[in-house]
Amino acid sequence: MGSSLILDNNFDNLNFSSLRIGIIQSEWNSKITNLLMTSCRNYFLEIGINDKNITTRKVPGSMELVYASNHMFFNHDVDGIVILGCIIKGETDHDKYIANAVSKGLVSVSLSHNKPISFGLLTTNNFKQAISRSGGGKESAYTLLKMLNLDW
Repeated sequence: MGSSLILDNNFDNLNFSSLRIGIIQSEWNSKITNLLMTSCRNYFLEIGINDKNITTRKVPGSMELVYASNHMFFNHDVDGIVILGCIIKGETDHDKYIANAVSKGLVSVSLSHNKPISFGLLTTNNFKQAISRSGGGKESAYTLLKMLNLDW
């Protein structure tokens, strides 16, 4: 399945030299999340974000992305955060409970800080699907920039 997001790279309201970005990566399913991190970080660098303005952190699993996002907003001067993780369905419904809790938690953190969090959490049925979506870190980076570019 390919991406249907068109990356127009039109960010008229952003000053890349002063933009501060956070990226938080789950270490669970690291073969996938490492690929997500690479595509995410490379996009920020290619678009002109200064490497020193990108703060990256790792957490053990997807559930910890919520706390880490809140912690990053409180303790690092970032304008927005991309979270990267991968939940692959197992034999139980555990994946659904984790994905739901993470989704709700990140919305709460984003709204309480009035700053965007881009949701780069893959939820797949198997490893093959996860691999085919593992370049999505770029789309998550793009989405964060589009949200930071809002001028309503």
